[in-house]
Amino acid sequence: MTLKIFAPTLGLSEHTTPVNLMQTYYYVLASRRYILEEEPTEEVLRERIRHYQEQEKEIDFWLIHQPAFLEAPEFAAIKAKCPQPAVAIVSTDRQFMVWLKLRLEYVVTGEFQAPSASIPDPLASLVAAS
Repeated sequence: MTLKIFAPTLGLSEHTTPVNLMQTYYYVLASRRYILEEEPTEEVLRERIRHYQEQEKEIDFWLIHQPAFLEAPEFAAIKAKCPQPAVAIVSTDRQFMVWLKLRLEYVVTGEFQAPSASIPDPLASLVAAS
């Protein structure tokens, strides 16, 4: 499955990942304004991409505008607390998300298992790809 990453300014356009195995995903979540305008998130992610390239490590994080996983019933309380539209940075690397939480400060963090009945595509966005 090819997944579109909604961060064209970061040079991320496509990523192929198996979505048939249950995986733990970690996230940081905040308003679009906070993550994309008030914090230097683009710079932080560019640096992380550069580091991964130097280490020849596959990218394991994604910036998702209006993440669809927030529509799952188990996320109702979190979605209600987060100003909309929301943006999430999702990763399979727990340590990176802990570091990012410390770097960004005013974000919600958590984790979920996917794919599942309520979250069939962990990286899906409610924003139509253009």
